[in-house]
Amino acid sequence: MSYIDGFVIAVPNANKEKFIAHAREFDPIFLELGAIRVIECWGDDVPDGQVTDFRRAVKATDEEAVVFSWVEWPDKPTRDIGMKKMMEDPRMDAANPMPFDGKRMIFGGFAPVVDLK
Repeated sequence: MSYIDGFVIAVPNANKEKFIAHAREFDPIFLELGAIRVIECWGDDVPDGQVTDFRRAVKATDEEAVVFSWVEWPDKPTRDIGMKKMMEDPRMDAANPMPFDGKRMIFGGFAPVVDLK
């Protein structure tokens, strides 16, 4: 079964086009390094929760949107090799400054347990 890296970030609404351009430039590197798919989703219906929610998780302000992204890999070993190569790739130096505050990004690797198609 595939392996998923998930990301949630807060992006200033004013930077939406900058974010999309950034993703179009750097997301193909994931594919070069073995990822199957990269999805970037701009928050459209992100409700406030009673205890916690996406907005609070990344400390999004009223001027920011929540972006939910994931990278699908064929398996964890491919992901581990691909992510290591990505961190070492000199092209990534050009990714800074990012159009969002990377300190508030939450991320993690996930092993699917159910996959319905």
